[in-house]
Amino acid sequence: MRVHAACLGHPRIGADRELKRALESFWAGKSSREELEASAAALRRRHWSAMRDAGIDAIPSNDFSLYDHVLDTAIALGAIPARHRAIDDPIARYFAMARGLQDRANGIDVPALEMTKWLDTNYHYLVPELDADQVFSLDPSKILDEVREARALGLETRPVILGPVSFLLASKLAPGARGGTRTLDLLDRVLPSYEALLARLAAENVAWVQLDEPCLVTDLDDDAIAAIGRALDRLLASPARPRVLLATYFRAIDPDVIARTRLDAVHVDLARAPQQLDAVIDALPREATLSLGVVDGRNVWRTDLDAARALVRHAIDRLGASRVQVATSCSLLHVPVDLASERALDPEVRSWLAFAAQKLAEVAALARSATLESPVDPLFAQTREALATRRRSARTHDPAVRERAARVDDAMLHRASPYPVRAKAQRARFDLPRFPTTTIGSFPQTSDVRAARASWRAGRTTDAEYRAFLERETRACIERQERIGIDVLVHGEFERTDMVEHFGELLEGFAFTEHGWVQSYGSRCVKPPILFGDVARPEPMTVDWARFAQSLTSRPVKGMLTGPLTILQWSFVRDDQPRADTCKQIALALRDEVRDLEAAGIAMIQVDEPAIREGLPLRARDHAAYLRWAVDAFRLATSGARDDTQMHTHMCYSEFRDILAEIAAMDADVLSIETSRSHMELLEDFGRFRYPNEIGPGVYDIHSPRVPSVAEMRDLLERAARVIPAEQLWVNPDCGLKTRGWSEVERALTNMVEAAREARAR
Repeated sequence: MRVHAACLGHPRIGADRELKRALESFWAGKSSREELEASAAALRRRHWSAMRDAGIDAIPSNDFSLYDHVLDTAIALGAIPARHRAIDDPIARYFAMARGLQDRANGIDVPALEMTKWLDTNYHYLVPELDADQVFSLDPSKILDEVREARALGLETRPVILGPVSFLLASKLAPGARGGTRTLDLLDRVLPSYEALLARLAAENVAWVQLDEPCLVTDLDDDAIAAIGRALDRLLASPARPRVLLATYFRAIDPDVIARTRLDAVHVDLARAPQQLDAVIDALPREATLSLGVVDGRNVWRTDLDAARALVRHAIDRLGASRVQVATSCSLLHVPVDLASERALDPEVRSWLAFAAQKLAEVAALARSATLESPVDPLFAQTREALATRRRSARTHDPAVRERAARVDDAMLHRASPYPVRAKAQRARFDLPRFPTTTIGSFPQTSDVRAARASWRAGRTTDAEYRAFLERETRACIERQERIGIDVLVHGEFERTDMVEHFGELLEGFAFTEHGWVQSYGSRCVKPPILFGDVARPEPMTVDWARFAQSLTSRPVKGMLTGPLTILQWSFVRDDQPRADTCKQIALALRDEVRDLEAAGIAMIQVDEPAIREGLPLRARDHAAYLRWAVDAFRLATSGARDDTQMHTHMCYSEFRDILAEIAAMDADVLSIETSRSHMELLEDFGRFRYPNEIGPGVYDIHSPRVPSVAEMRDLLERAARVIPAEQLWVNPDCGLKTRGWSEVERALTNMVEAAREARAR
């Protein structure tokens, strides 16, 4: 009996970011809906064919999305907020939910859905808004269309469906919903749509569906656990349905959940939680199949095929080959498409890596070898050599870095004086007005900026010419901010590609790709650096541009750094030592940078940590240990600053209410945070907590192309002032402005400054 190979999902964006280009062309009005759909269909065909050719048996469909799979689920279930239902055109409505829609000529101004992080990843999903009396209505057209589309290519697929409990837990109640209602209370309302969907898929002769319930690896209360049982009982009891694979990932599942069901198959993540295997096997329903996620879908290192094969063989010994499937640990959404595109990557480091295409080959090789006494696939021998080379490589260990990290003591984790003393010194130094205005760091990276960088990297532009171009852009950016009336300026970051990649390029221990793009949300893609060795800073990284920008103005210009935890989280991180040790090394490098910025006369320094909540383990029992080293790393990076140097940090698009004490313990002088999409809901938590330092709640959602009015931003500021003392409040956008255009940015920031002035007057 041959063991089957499976993939839980494929990257959507394309090896050359074809989806990004198609979306942005459509949004700009340069291409039609038909052209966008044709580009999407071409990507799906390519990805399905790639999985088939690699030897994958269970090929997913409905894992593709034009923006986000949670948004797609909301559309399929008819969970469309009232403000969006008025938009007749389905594609316009879809993107209005994702990005907002503003058409002042026709009186249309519709805010987008809220956005937050998917579990502990850097992928952002759109948060469905549900009413307390929500009416769900099934629209299975996307799911069915992709099944039929694949069949036209001769392929049978396994549709991927976000499960009802995970969908409800990922959702929020719309503003004004009845008090005391929870999204989980809507389970009995939504289950008929899921039952109807399974029936429709059965009518299409679909053999299997993949029901994703990642909530099962999180801490669930008794109500949620009961909801899972009730949902599975009803769905599995449907008389006409495909067989159901319950998929979990990112941590271990509670075996009791499996034991209480009549599941056809269960998928578990053994890349992150190999220790759960025996408990899951013990709980597995009789005759159910076990899908083993032994190839890591979250990181780019080669799989230890011998270790993975040992897990597969153990499962076969206990269950038999007919009940075992080999799979990726999760969707490959979180890794780049194909290592073969990386021709400039250092050959030694390259030999240690596997992107999506290579991971598919690993899954297939494991499936082929599973029932053999010893593996004969040449990929096993290649992998053994690569892993041995990596273990031996001197490039991964720097004795000087390790010795310095060992000398870190508690005194290095604290500023010289407590916040009230520092605040007095800083107010005397800066003399800022109440509600001071600033931005988060980046300004628009226009086509001119991108073209100049590409020309320089290709050698068509000299260093001097490129430097002159960047100086012109920086000078113009400073002049624009002064003209608008912003109080605290930034230099615009035109020399930077990405807030993590830029620093990785200037630190030792990192490698970089040309095409290693990963979707963050919608058309937004990032290219995470590969952190393979010990981290050190050979020379100052940001001082030159900060000093230049400050020389152009008498107003304060913030030095801009990415924090140690965010550099860690948004890189593909080495897996051969504890993450805490790697984070400490990054923090020491940034500590040196903070001191050099101070010495260069930079009086405000922002160390961004948007990823601190994202890195929080999925189980509460693991939180304290993580938060201890994460907060210590931030403090190690920032605590060398003088009292009158104002240290800022920025966080966005995560739920922070459960770590407010730890955010306060970071002891940044000023925290800027995303709050505009949630209409300042998050700030209520900060008010109840009595956040002790200064805070800048975002009043402008930069992930939407709409320009908020003065009144809208003033209203958000007034809400903020009801829960946070006015003397603690700053005024800023939600995030950096890199992805926006200058026209909308200037209009939005002008409105923001006017809103701050009106708030001062009131």
